[in-house]
Amino acid sequence: MKTSSLIKAGAGFIIVLLIIIQFFDTEKNIAANPSENAIEKHHPVPDHVQKLLKTSCYDCHSNTTVYPAYNNIQPVKWWLADHVNSGKRHLNFDEFNTYPKEKKLKKLDEIAETVRSGEMPLTSYTVIHHNAKLSDAEKAEIEQWVNEVKKHIE
Repeated sequence: MKTSSLIKAGAGFIIVLLIIIQFFDTEKNIAANPSENAIEKHHPVPDHVQKLLKTSCYDCHSNTTVYPAYNNIQPVKWWLADHVNSGKRHLNFDEFNTYPKEKKLKKLDEIAETVRSGEMPLTSYTVIHHNAKLSDAEKAEIEQWVNEVKKHIE
């Protein structure tokens, strides 16, 4: 078989495979009802901080993700589902009040550190979601809020 025939056969196989995987769906992370365990239901969250958290954190760290249009294409859908599930395993703002006191305090420290260092929100997220980028002032505001919540818990 000629090289060009092999390339055409390989390309055809990839196209068919890409079409087939479009029929495999993932479960969407969209809660039917707001959680009674959400952080804002048990700890004060100023409106501006809540807006920052929803814009920069909640898509991966809550029970409700706002999905972009490109989420309807596989394998992107699988990648996003895995990313959201991983984010929720690390921290879920909608389940925050289910955490024991020590875990709450640890997660709050992690929030402050990852935001301060620029580790969160992820660059792969802010490349597409420009409004999720946090300014130094917004990072400081989140850190100040974290310290207030820690006082409330301790």
